[in-house]
This record gives sequence, C-alpha cells and structure tokens, in this order.
Amino acid sequence: MSLVTFRIALRALAKGKMRAGLTILGVVIGIAAVTTMVSIGESASQLVQGQIQSIGTNFLVVFPSAQRRSGVREGLTHTLTAGDSDAIARECPAVLAASPIVGASGQLIYGSENWNPKEMFGAGHQYLTVRNWPIRLGGFFSERDIHAADKVCVIGWTVVAKLFQTTNPLGQTVRIRNIPFRVVGVLEPKGANMFGDDQDDIVLLPYTTVRRRLFGSEFDNVNAIVVSAKSYERIPEAKQQIEALLADRHKIAPGDRNDFEVGSSTELSAIVGVITGTMTALLSSIAGISLLVGGVGIMNIMLVSVTERTREIGIRMAVGARPKDILRQFLVESIVLSMIGGLIGLGLGIGASVGITSAINSFTSGTEWPIVISVPAAIIAIVFATAVGVFFGYYPARRASRLDPIDALRYE
Repeated sequence: MSLVTFRIALRALAKGKMRAGLTILGVVIGIAAVTTMVSIGESASQLVQGQIQSIGTNFLVVFPSAQRRSGVREGLTHTLTAGDSDAIARECPAVLAASPIVGASGQLIYGSENWNPKEMFGAGHQYLTVRNWPIRLGGFFSERDIHAADKVCVIGWTVVAKLFQTTNPLGQTVRIRNIPFRVVGVLEPKGANMFGDDQDDIVLLPYTTVRRRLFGSEFDNVNAIVVSAKSYERIPEAKQQIEALLADRHKIAPGDRNDFEVGSSTELSAIVGVITGTMTALLSSIAGISLLVGGVGIMNIMLVSVTERTREIGIRMAVGARPKDILRQFLVESIVLSMIGGLIGLGLGIGASVGITSAINSFTSGTEWPIVISVPAAIIAIVFATAVGVFFGYYPARRASRLDPIDALRYE
C-alpha cells in the first residue's frame, strides 16, 4: 500500500468529519471499555497477590481438620502440638521456618489507657521469619523466653499509638487479665490488608505464656502451625513433606483421613487468579460488544460512501484504476477509521483506568491500588480495531471494486 493511497483515504474521510466521528464512536467506546476493564482487573489482581504475599514468605498453614462421625461434622479436634511445629522446622528439607499459634484475647492496660487489640496470640520464636515481618524497635522473644513462659510481649504500631502515644514503649509494662507483661519489641508497620483490617493492631506473646499464664493449661496443644517454605517453587514440596511427617507422627494409617489440613498461599493465589481472570474476561467480553456495534457502523457508512462516490469510482476506473486499486482505497479508508477510533479509545481507556484507580484509592484507607496499564491489552486493542476495519470494510470495498465503469459514470 502506497502513501498516496493513505493520503487519498484521509482526504476522503476529511470531507465528512462529523460522519467519520460518529462512525468510529462505537469503536472508541469498545476499545476504551476493554482497555479500562483489563487494566482495572490486572490492578485488582496485583493488589490481591501483594496482600497474599504480605501474609508471609512462601506461606503455609497447618490446622486441625474437622472430624466427622456418621457423616456429621463434629468440629475441630486439638491434634496439633508445639512438638509438631518443631519437627516440621527440623525434619522437612523444603521448610525454612515454622511457628505454633495459640489464640488469645484480652484488654491491654497501661496507666490510665486501655485498648482491646484485634489480634492477640501466642507464637514461636520463628514467627517473624514465617511472616517476613521485621522489628521496628527492640527485639523478639527468644527460645529461652518461650521455655520459661516469660511474661513478655511484642506489639504492633497501632497498639503503640493507642496506649503509649509519644512514650517509648520498650521496657514498659502492660497488663493483660491482670498479669503484667513487659514490652520487648515493636513490629514494623504493615498497614491494612485487602479487607481493610489493620494488621498493626496486634499483640504477640510466647505461646507457652498464653497456655500457662493466661489459660492455666499444661497441655502441649496448639491451634495452628504457620510455615514458610524455602522458596515459592518449593511450596508443593514442603506441603508434601509436612503431610508425610505429621501422618507419621500422628500414627495415621495409609488410606485413613488425616486429622489435619495443610493450606498454602499458592492455592489462594490460584483461586484469586481464576476469580479475577474470569471477571476481567467477562467484563471485557461485554465491552467487546461495542466493537461489533462499531464495526457494523463502519460497514454501513462505507456502503453509503460507495453509493455517494459511484461517479468518482467510474472516473477513476476510466483513467486506468484497476478493481484492486478501488478495493484497496476503500479498505484503507475503513482501516484508517478503525485505527483512529482504536487510538482514541486507547487513550480514553488509559485515562479512565488512571482516574478510576485514583478514585478508588481516595475512598479507601490502607490499601493502595496499583495503577496498571496493560501493554498487551493495548496492543490487542489496536490489532482488534484494525481487524474490525478489515472485516467490516471488506464487503463495501469489494462492492465498490466490482462496479461497472460505464454504469458508474452514468450514475447521478
């Protein structure tokens, strides 16, 4: 295709700017909608994946399974122990760290201030490694603190703000259920999760302290075990090793149902990926209908253009233009219309994506939606717009190329 053909096509379209603008409106809306939907979908996916990663490094969780008798669900059994956690960390080659979890609750009192944190539980000395959670001030409780069930605690940044304000919390004593606990560390702020819950409203205690001091229990049972695999790729391997180890420790015969379950962040990521991918595809498909409407509009307007320019076509053929030259001219006009509509729609789609994401961030606190411009979606949008021009412009162009020159010259 020569530059002359494009110049002729642009000159022909320039004669009816209003009509050309209305013609490409459907393509503009379709491309803008598809670009926006895909970008927002990828933004949501990146946000969720980032939140999942914030749970911990290559995270797995082991929890007791619900037991059934005669098909009736009886609830969770207390089958996990701190010894299971130590064995997982020690005997599973794919595991980096493991920590038992014992749930707790209570009000913190410091001087005249009091606060009821959203999360309070006992953990092991490897908990911060599992959660990939640095310490901002002080340190974490040690293995010695755990063995001695020392009355120490590590608090989140929200708890610091609620109880201590400008006072340095390290070394201060807070009371939980009338038991004094010394603050030995403050966690690095994490902010809100994807559900808007404050992750910094947390108090961590040695799990032995929770069992013995708060609950008065000497049993070794724990509510769950959190685990970190050595790498993301080794999560499935770590899961298999944990299942085999615990089945052996719990004397579970082959074929019998395990009294525990192992979940991983990869499973959650896969589920979220399927959900966000399906929603993005569905919304993009709905938006794509506008492209078909726009294509039909292009075909109709090109058919009208062929009728209006019949005499011009006859003159061109009379001076030597071949049918394929006529076909090429009208096909180029259709493609140019679609591409202009595609570029305008792409620009509007990018602007809408940035605007919507910024609006979401202005109305939500804690969670920051990333602004994502999908380059593959942009390329596909332009290619699809060109394809629309070719597909819906071919019939009018072919019809123009098959006109009889003598009849075309006589046409009024």
